[in-house]
Amino acid sequence: MKDLNRFAKYSWGVLFFNVLVILWGAFVRATGSGAGCGSHWPLCNGEVVPRAPQIETVIEFIHRTTSGLAFLLVLVLLVWALRAYPKGDRVRRAAALSFLFIVTEALVGAGLVLFKWVAQDASSGRAVTIVIHLVNTFLLLACLVMTAWFASGYFERQGTGISKRLPLLIIGLLGTIVLGASGALTALGDTLFPASSLAEGFQRDFSPTAHFLIRLRVFHPTIAVIVGLYLIILAGLIRIQVHQPITQRIARLLTIGVLLQLGAGTLNLLLLAPVWMQIVHLFLADLVWISLALLTISSLGLGYNTKL
Repeated sequence: MKDLNRFAKYSWGVLFFNVLVILWGAFVRATGSGAGCGSHWPLCNGEVVPRAPQIETVIEFIHRTTSGLAFLLVLVLLVWALRAYPKGDRVRRAAALSFLFIVTEALVGAGLVLFKWVAQDASSGRAVTIVIHLVNTFLLLACLVMTAWFASGYFERQGTGISKRLPLLIIGLLGTIVLGASGALTALGDTLFPASSLAEGFQRDFSPTAHFLIRLRVFHPTIAVIVGLYLIILAGLIRIQVHQPITQRIARLLTIGVLLQLGAGTLNLLLLAPVWMQIVHLFLADLVWISLALLTISSLGLGYNTKL
């Protein structure tokens, strides 16, 4: 087996770094540090580097710094792809989409700060923007996955079963986005309205006078079970239909990720959503999404990569 080329290795590295940035962003939200730099953007409290910062400022400043680095890494990815691959190549297109979504990612993040939809804000505007942020993040990760996957080698098209798998995969992708959006709203509700006990949490979830973010929390576990079971069945069907080793491994990874995610979600609920568990939960959600994106690419006619 041949080694991956330098661009492919760089692409996988950029994907991994963006996952780390996403996890730190969740830490910013979970710790209520989103207003650590005030309402200034891109400056932090009106300064390039804050002086004598509080811990919230340090947390938010690290997030802005790593987000800026992620932006530069994706920009390099695009420039490198344009120089290394011919016009019309799918690596170029995937890298261009990655750059588009890193730009919109930055704009959504800036909007949260400039409109003060951070810290303890519980407005509907913040809730809507959080959902938009989640969807954009998923699209960014999917495009980075495509860039790295396409750069890792040439793929022969598979001629059978594609038309049958396509609608099933689309349903899985859309269902996972809905699940992620509900999870983002649930995490926001857990941060803004923490419960002191499991019984209190359930009582507030079903109270007609509770804040809408609290009442929305009841839907997430149901969506998680439905989508999780669907993804497990989907992975099993693809393992039966597609016999390429790489697709088989990705399907198993997706199944394991879903099971771990369901377990982590249950534990997160029982522990009343501590910060560290929220980060683990989000990491597994990203793993499931990346696995699903890879499974979609590998099973829709972009067959086995002999370089992996």
